Amino acid sequence: MQRALQDEEVREHLLNALGAARAAAAKFSDKSDRGYVAAATRVAVEPDILNNLRQATTELRSAVDRIQRPAAPKEGHAFRKLLFLTGVVLAVFYNPVTGPETRKWVSETVFGGGDDFTYQPGEANGSS
Repeated sequence: MQRALQDEEVREHLLNALGAARAAAAKFSDKSDRGYVAAATRVAVEPDILNNLRQATTELRSAVDRIQRPAAPKEGHAFRKLLFLTGVVLAVFYNPVTGPETRKWVSETVFGGGDDFTYQPGEANGSS
């Protein structure tokens, strides 16, 4: 119900259906005959009434289809998920208890187990 109230497209379909139904009802209120047979005859004879009823039915079907369709993902959720995942990864890497082992495991897994490169502080660029 919340979606039906907030979705612009659903609201537009419902308003169009209401307008078409009102137009058809206005045609019925023009005459004084109130029987079902007379009403069915008027629908069959007058194309305006039939067209308005068809339009109302089509608009209601479109509104129902829109409501039953899964809601589109809200904008910003992908960014929020990425931000949350980044926070979790940083927390795991920089946790004082598990961080050093985790960083070592990732380093060995991604770059291999060799000690081909080690940082040695000292002279930069060979100059003193």
